[in-house]
Amino acid sequence: MFVGTDSFDCVVIDGTVVTAVDTGRYDIGIKDGKIAILAPARSLLSAKTSRLIDAEGGLVMPGGIDAHVHLAEPELFGKGRSADDFESGTRSAIAGGTTTIIAFAPQPRAESSLLKALDEAQEKAKDSTYCDYSLHVIVANPTRQALSEFATLRERGVSSVKVYMTYEVLQLRDSQILDVLLQARTDGITTMIHAENGDVLAWMTEQLESRLLLAPKYHVTSRPQILESEATNRAISLGQLIGAPILIVHVSSPAAAETIRKAQTNGLPVYAETCPQYVFLTREDLDQPGFEGAKCVCAPPPRDTQDQEGIWRGLQNGTFTILSSDHCAFYYNNAEIGKKSAITEDAPLGRFRYIPNGCPGVETRMPLILSAGRLTPQKFVEVMSTNPAKLYGLYPQKGALIPGVSDADLVIWYPQMAPFHITNASLHHNVDYTPYEGRHVSQWPRYTIIRGEVVWDRDSGGIVGQKGYGQFVKRTRSAFCEDLPAWDVEKF
Repeated sequence: MFVGTDSFDCVVIDGTVVTAVDTGRYDIGIKDGKIAILAPARSLLSAKTSRLIDAEGGLVMPGGIDAHVHLAEPELFGKGRSADDFESGTRSAIAGGTTTIIAFAPQPRAESSLLKALDEAQEKAKDSTYCDYSLHVIVANPTRQALSEFATLRERGVSSVKVYMTYEVLQLRDSQILDVLLQARTDGITTMIHAENGDVLAWMTEQLESRLLLAPKYHVTSRPQILESEATNRAISLGQLIGAPILIVHVSSPAAAETIRKAQTNGLPVYAETCPQYVFLTREDLDQPGFEGAKCVCAPPPRDTQDQEGIWRGLQNGTFTILSSDHCAFYYNNAEIGKKSAITEDAPLGRFRYIPNGCPGVETRMPLILSAGRLTPQKFVEVMSTNPAKLYGLYPQKGALIPGVSDADLVIWYPQMAPFHITNASLHHNVDYTPYEGRHVSQWPRYTIIRGEVVWDRDSGGIVGQKGYGQFVKRTRSAFCEDLPAWDVEKF
């Protein structure tokens, strides 16, 4: 209970506080980087505080957690190289209401260890981030040494790995995925799976190229939904064999979502992620004059307009556990390391197979989805913050507003805003375009607060946080996953 002599570092007055389970008008007292108290609206008005924020009429939520962000990664796909490093990527994140990101530490195919990749990623992030961060490790070579290091990953606060069912430089065979899943089950690690059938994708690409169908729009043609739904079904089957929790990332296909929903209904530990590009972009965005469609090349690709409804439905009914950006930014107008590296003299519209896959989106993720009005505020918090925290072992430090327990990470929205259009010039990433240029939004974060410090103040300075303020957050095992007994092959 608040005592009149209590003092706080920051007090947020009379906001409509939204969590994944409740909505109400409260004051929030912040002390030493933590949520200290939730009190009745305007009861802390006379409290001693270094900073008072009047949030009357505005939504106040736990800070966003973007659990799928690619930053400062090496060249993996042709000539493409990340446009955003940890500095620019996290600067962009806080401007969009995200207070914690989880990026990737990719293991090179020729490397037998995972720890070197983790060390390199942590060195890149050290003293560079505006927001708090953690890392997933991408497993491209599941050697005995790599698998034996899963326990060390846990000790170092990493409780998730990612594997790919496509891309020549990353694709694992089913037997290798089983090795990863078995070790992940043993060590309490959640396995993220990029589910597209790489062999069929390569075959489809050859069919298109043999017919000189090379333009950006054929990127979608090369990856029909059946590639995603087949791989999703196979990934679920492999997970079921081992009894290990899996997360199918960046789902674009309603057919894949239906397969996931069925597995969840049957009680399997299957979780799913989708992204804004699958509810705001369509394949028509890749079919633009000249090379413009390359701006929206990502994998899996955007689908048809009617497919967007299937993805929204999956968000509303809980099929999708989380909504991440899959921020993977490449320069557009750059012929050396950007999208235009796919243009050659004999292919003036580029060859779709060489276009770096990915779009920027860490800053626009939360404003786009909130402005769409398709999710209740509580569901919005659930998929944007609370579930990512639970899924990846950050809860309740992150993704909640529990006094004495949760970090004081908040995003505060305006009571109302005049509608405006997104422009790349207004964003804070380090890339020369946004796929959402000109798109209408009705909200943008007014304040972003991390551990009690205002780092984004839209009306008074914009980015007011400091590079290096962000901290590495050690994660525990997923809150969704119980301890499992040793896997027993004889039960089959």
